[in-house]
Amino acid sequence: MNRTASRALAAARPVIQGLTLLNLLYGLSLIALLCFSVFMNGWPERALGFDLLAKYPQAPWGLRAIVIVGIAGAAIVHTVLRRLLAIVDSVRGGDPFVLDNVRRLTLIAWSVVALEVLRVIVALIAAAVWEPGRIDGFSFTPWLAVLLLFVLSGVFAHGARMRADLEGTV
Repeated sequence: MNRTASRALAAARPVIQGLTLLNLLYGLSLIALLCFSVFMNGWPERALGFDLLAKYPQAPWGLRAIVIVGIAGAAIVHTVLRRLLAIVDSVRGGDPFVLDNVRRLTLIAWSVVALEVLRVIVALIAAAVWEPGRIDGFSFTPWLAVLLLFVLSGVFAHGARMRADLEGTV
């Protein structure tokens, strides 16, 4: 392993742990926001400081729905970060080509698909509540990431099979 990759691997664990903490705070903040939205009289106008209902009467329900989608997204991101940390630990331990990492990468790929579906749901909610008929544009980037993750999962599966074959010949 070259020096840059070694440094990146050493930094990956604390970075992922920090992102996990930030994501947890994000999820808890969204849960608090959802609770406040239910119990606060005049939400969201009072919190925002202007009358949103005059122009968008469905805004409170749309905002609550988006917050719920955000909570689901935070839960998905948490599982991605946990799986990624397990992969980093296996690489640091010198044993990356194992079937557990194949499963982790596959599940991360499906999680990215789920996150992209949530993004589309948010766009549909926004289109229904604020901008009828206008839906957010399609982006190839997340779908390329999904493809890359599935390919990488296949590479790890092939590496795990080669490793098993090698161990069987020794």
